[in-house]
Amino acid sequence: MMLLQCEHVTRKYQKSAGSFTAVRQVDFCVHSGDFISIIGKSGSGKSTLLNMAAGLLRPTSGKILFEGNDLAAMDARAMAHLRNSRLGYIPQGLSLLANLNALDNVRLPHFLQKHEGNGVSRAQELLEQVGLRGKENSYPAELSGGEVKRVAIARALMNEPLLLLADEPTGDIDVETTQGIMDLFSTICRDGTAILMATHDLDNVGYGNRLFQMSSGSLTEEKLSEKGRL
Repeated sequence: MMLLQCEHVTRKYQKSAGSFTAVRQVDFCVHSGDFISIIGKSGSGKSTLLNMAAGLLRPTSGKILFEGNDLAAMDARAMAHLRNSRLGYIPQGLSLLANLNALDNVRLPHFLQKHEGNGVSRAQELLEQVGLRGKENSYPAELSGGEVKRVAIARALMNEPLLLLADEPTGDIDVETTQGIMDLFSTICRDGTAILMATHDLDNVGYGNRLFQMSSGSLTEEKLSEKGRL
């Protein structure tokens, strides 16, 4: 089943010296069961593309469809509902609420939609899966950068999304924890969540089934070797 479809997607930014094209005529699809890696240098357009796929940015031209629905045609309320119920998003940088502890940061999506229960068991399970057992009551200021990233990963999985958008999900995380996170991603992909991941870590590419290279805003699908490496 096709989940996400990008049709001739372009994103331009207007600057004093003229316009800058961050994403250029991108065409690709994400299907159920896909685990897609996007590699490329910083500034190549990976984050901009993921932000558009999450409905946080609108294309200058082209269309982005999720389950056949045009994201640009949705109002803010409908888009927020979609992000909270069907999409999971792990942004770059710090994204936790400083006044909530790790457990409540992970539970937050649970309360943005009508769900039964309080989500505590699910949030505790996710924190354990990302290696943060015992950190439930810690606030973001008390966590390391890598721990904060892991809380954000757990939060993105709280509502069991159909599609997980992950922007450098293993940045600032040690090698051992990175392997655990990628194993978790592999498991949730097998269980039905498609993954679209931007990464600088070529070791992460081997966990997926498709690979794209982004350069100067253009996206090209590459072949994976038998071992899933470039």
